[in-house]
Amino acid sequence: MLLYLRIENFALIDCLELEFGPSLNVFTGETGAGKSIILDAIDAVLGGKVDRRSIRTGAARAILEATFELDSSSAIWLGEQEIEPIDGNLAVCSREINATSGVMRSRSRLNGILVNRQLMEQLRDRLVEITAQGQTVHLGQETLQREWLDLYGGKKLTEARSTITTAWLGASSAKTALKRRRQSEQQRLQRLDLLQYQVRELSEAQIEDSHELEHLEQESIRLGHIVELQQQSYKVHQALYQNDGDTASAADLLSKAEEILSDMAVYDVLLQPILEMVSDAVAQATEASRQISSYGEQLEADPERLEEVEDRIRQLKQICRKYGPLSEAIAYYQSIQNELNELLKGGESMEALELAYHTALDQLKDACSHLTILRREAALKLETHLVGELKPLAMEKVQFQVAISPGSPTATGADQIAFCFSPNPGEPLQPLGAIASGGEMSRFLLAIKACFSQIESAGTLIFDEIDAGVSGRVAGAIAKKLYQLSDKHQVLCVTHQPLIAAMADCHFRVNKMTVATEPTIGEPAADSEPVERTVVRVAALNSQQRREELAQLASGRSAAEAIAFAESLLVEAAGLRQTQSAKP
Repeated sequence: MLLYLRIENFALIDCLELEFGPSLNVFTGETGAGKSIILDAIDAVLGGKVDRRSIRTGAARAILEATFELDSSSAIWLGEQEIEPIDGNLAVCSREINATSGVMRSRSRLNGILVNRQLMEQLRDRLVEITAQGQTVHLGQETLQREWLDLYGGKKLTEARSTITTAWLGASSAKTALKRRRQSEQQRLQRLDLLQYQVRELSEAQIEDSHELEHLEQESIRLGHIVELQQQSYKVHQALYQNDGDTASAADLLSKAEEILSDMAVYDVLLQPILEMVSDAVAQATEASRQISSYGEQLEADPERLEEVEDRIRQLKQICRKYGPLSEAIAYYQSIQNELNELLKGGESMEALELAYHTALDQLKDACSHLTILRREAALKLETHLVGELKPLAMEKVQFQVAISPGSPTATGADQIAFCFSPNPGEPLQPLGAIASGGEMSRFLLAIKACFSQIESAGTLIFDEIDAGVSGRVAGAIAKKLYQLSDKHQVLCVTHQPLIAAMADCHFRVNKMTVATEPTIGEPAADSEPVERTVVRVAALNSQQRREELAQLASGRSAAEAIAFAESLLVEAAGLRQTQSAKP
């Protein structure tokens, strides 16, 4: 239940504070006075959409705050969100809306804790149910009618809908798998042919070492220069150890130096390290000459091996041109082997996929059949209940039927649902949206809300001009119905009907007026003169003020006859309230 509402710089409202009663709260005023702005503020503070026009012209931000009294289930839910209710059962919702440099930003808090919009919307569903102007236009939509029927069916029907959603997802997945399998069979065969060729080619190439090409190229160079290497190795051997010419070899020269240093070291021990280095050089030169001689003797021309190496190099280069460097070719070979194995398996057979699809489809059809049975049971109850709610609304001869016809299985079942309606005796039932007038639509919507009032959790029902298009006796019937709803729910209602306003427990008058204010930011302050601004004012009416307001609604003037009529409305409303209260 909404206890308190504070609005600051929202649309045309500069500053407003309201306290609401627990039963029927009515807002009246001239057309365009700003009554709907108050309902928009309630919607916005609970996470509803806002735009730049939501902030009062000249203001930097708008602030909304609403205090709700929670029922036990809502208080428990709030605790589950790790937010403690205030004083055991209160929720204080606030929202700050800013527009800086054309960018809209808002922050919502719940009992002082910053929360996201999704959580506020979940709380909104528990606290209020808003029926806005023009909503009757959507009554003829079969989608909405189906949702209403399923909601009216309660937990059993909701669970059946959940089962169907799961079954439909399973059937859709199986159908998609089968479709893809059929479409991909040709592609699979083409891919299989390509992979088999590539695997065969790479297998025959026997690529295992990613450095094989480098090694072969080095070997090719060596085999191509055997004679040159033999000649050069002989020259190195001569230079190091055994020179047949007049020039001494390196080993001979080092040995001569070693002999001289040995004699010198007898007289000076400081030459001993140099002698050791030269001795080592003699040994290394001798060993190097031995190894180069051995190397040269082992060199042997091998034209066959050279041709073999060059053939292998050409093969590997061909592989590299097609598949990239050897390291990448080896990795690709391993990957396509795995892919080829999967393709050869063929995945699930076409028969297995078809069986899986038909099994899932049968499960979906079974679930849809069960849902249809539950919907027919709920439809019979809703027909009786709704007719019972419509008859007091000056529709004594009304006929209503929920037509359920078979359709294709979907995520919401296999039923086509249409609300059929006949407001006049002797006229056939026809789809609701095709024949109902505006006034009949308003009464139908109110009756629907009355049917759901016992199963919906929202504690506050908000109606924005539910009486549009009706007058006289029908308006009186709507007033009674609203009062009945207010027995179990808090009701907030914007109305132009004096009969409905007379039934209110709390009556608010909304006025739009022009006031003189100081210049706001961004406005020229010529000579500091006050600026005229439009504001919305709301006043809670006492008994005398209610008479005057009802007289204005009834006749547009405060003549004695209008006042007398207003007093008669209040007396009649008091009697109706007493009659309703006396009912068991």
